Amino acid sequence: MKAVVIKGKGGPEVLEVVDRPKPEPRGEQVLVRVRACAVNRADLLQAKGLYPAPAGAPADIPGLEFAGEVEALGPDAEGQARVGDRVFGIVAGGAQAEYLTTHPRMLAKIPAGLEFDAAGAVPEAFLTAHDALVTQGGLEPGESVLIHAAGSGVGTAAVQIARAMGCTVLGTSRTAEKLERARDLGLDVAIVNPSGTFADEVKAQTGGEGASVILDLLGAGALAENLASVAKRGRIVVVGLLAGAKAEIDLNALLAKRATLVGTTLRARPLEEKIAATRLFAAQVVPWLDRGTVKPVLDVVYPLEEVRKAHERMASNAGFGKIVLRP
Repeated sequence: MKAVVIKGKGGPEVLEVVDRPKPEPRGEQVLVRVRACAVNRADLLQAKGLYPAPAGAPADIPGLEFAGEVEALGPDAEGQARVGDRVFGIVAGGAQAEYLTTHPRMLAKIPAGLEFDAAGAVPEAFLTAHDALVTQGGLEPGESVLIHAAGSGVGTAAVQIARAMGCTVLGTSRTAEKLERARDLGLDVAIVNPSGTFADEVKAQTGGEGASVILDLLGAGALAENLASVAKRGRIVVVGLLAGAKAEIDLNALLAKRATLVGTTLRARPLEEKIAATRLFAAQVVPWLDRGTVKPVLDVVYPLEEVRKAHERMASNAGFGKIVLRP
């Protein structure tokens, strides 16, 4: 099979598309023919040697999400999936290839009206956003939510999920253009923040109360403003570190708000926890996809052989939505 392989440490130049043995499904595993996969910042970090794959995942084949067809079942997977099923899901690595193996309960069925390219843009963004907002952040219908990097893959998914829940959706970005595009997805309040300040605007737009839940893809550089922006008993869920990993924290502000600060990631969780997140995604988000309540947002689609261009596009921060590869 063709697979993207990381050879060395660095930028897009360390990526090559090579021939690798086709994996065989063992035990409860299923074999999936990958028709589309997407690029995430974790892939860029892995190429730089800063985010190695967890144990059990391919060490040098990046890729955290896929859409494709079940091609074969392991001996213990009978009855858990069917050959020919159109499926998508997340993995801890190895998705940027023509084939991969995974556990059948890590699969969700692709809605009939969704093509593979679009489906490949769904799993990591929507699973991450749904898990962060609902499971980790406890978002309730009608609450206010602040979403950082609203034009990113996770950001565009989070805006739509919050809108589907009837929430007031505020979003930040460094560029007004991305926020204007996010309005079509359900963004109510657009906050351009090239300087990194946004708390005054959040409070003004929420009647002084602040946001009930903050989905933070920025990290250290946004911490102080997040504490100023969060409502009493609000929740700040950190899922990304685009603005740094280390910061001082004003614990007085955290205590005064009785706020909760949560850090979360999907990739390194135990299989049982990832299965649970996938089942919740399948139960709530997939029906929304089927009805058109939410939709994948594609930035650009590249053939697998142009993976370097895809990484360059991701690193440029110029995109809106997901960058998809077609094996």
